[in-house]
Amino acid sequence: MSRILISGKTGQVGYELERSLQGLGEVITLDRQQMDLADLDQVRDAIRRIQPTLIVNAAAYTAVDQAESEPALALRVNGEAPGVMAAEAGRLGAALIHYSTDYVFDGSKAGPYTETDPACPINVYGSSKLAGEIAIQATGIPHLILRTSWVYGTHGKNFLLTMRRLAQEREELAIVSDQHGAPTWSRTIADTTARIVAQSLAAADQHSWWDARSGLYHLTAQGTTTWFGFAEAIMAHPSVIKKPRLRAILAQDYAAPAKRPANSQLSSQRLLDTFCGLPQWQDALWLCQNAILD
Repeated sequence: MSRILISGKTGQVGYELERSLQGLGEVITLDRQQMDLADLDQVRDAIRRIQPTLIVNAAAYTAVDQAESEPALALRVNGEAPGVMAAEAGRLGAALIHYSTDYVFDGSKAGPYTETDPACPINVYGSSKLAGEIAIQATGIPHLILRTSWVYGTHGKNFLLTMRRLAQEREELAIVSDQHGAPTWSRTIADTTARIVAQSLAAADQHSWWDARSGLYHLTAQGTTTWFGFAEAIMAHPSVIKKPRLRAILAQDYAAPAKRPANSQLSSQRLLDTFCGLPQWQDALWLCQNAILD
């Protein structure tokens, strides 16, 4: 029987993974108190104690602006800890699924980024996440690195919940309209991960399955929009009773310590061809907002 260790159980993706991975083995979830990625010895000890057959790392340092003033901490959590996880997985003969970000790119490309496009982060957060990717790849263990973008959900801090709260508090909201990407529901990420894990478990030879599929994939909802378009779609849901005016602004007019890529579009074609389908971002958003009401 497989034993699946999920880190970051209270985060947006970790919260959904605990539900999505049920039935695929013994699921063990750890929060920051139980496995703090800033404490590399604690990471090693937890993995050695639990001895999982699969590690799903949903924990990360995600405070993009704060990372600019805490680069060492961001690098330890996002860069060094995944490398430790991979090394420990290697000791156990386990596999690792790790989540990364569109922020490994500078956003200068005209169209969607593919997995073969060179990474070139423009902020500390993106650099730290790229370091984690490189550290995992260097170990040579069975792994999947799933890059995603603009993650939102029913829990945690995210654009969707912020917009729904501000809609009740303000008459007008100024939203960036010149950054492009795909809003991706954390449940989409978790459910897709579960489908991939199920495929691996159903394989006659799991070692061959992982050997053939290990690597880097983009996992985002399909289609593209801007933050302004995302906000418009949020406000269109009938559960948003008070609908403020939305005013489009440019990214340069929104002061923030960290630069953001103007183009965060990721092509998920490799994942679609290898594993399974993905929903349109509008459909997933509608379902997520319905879930908030449940």
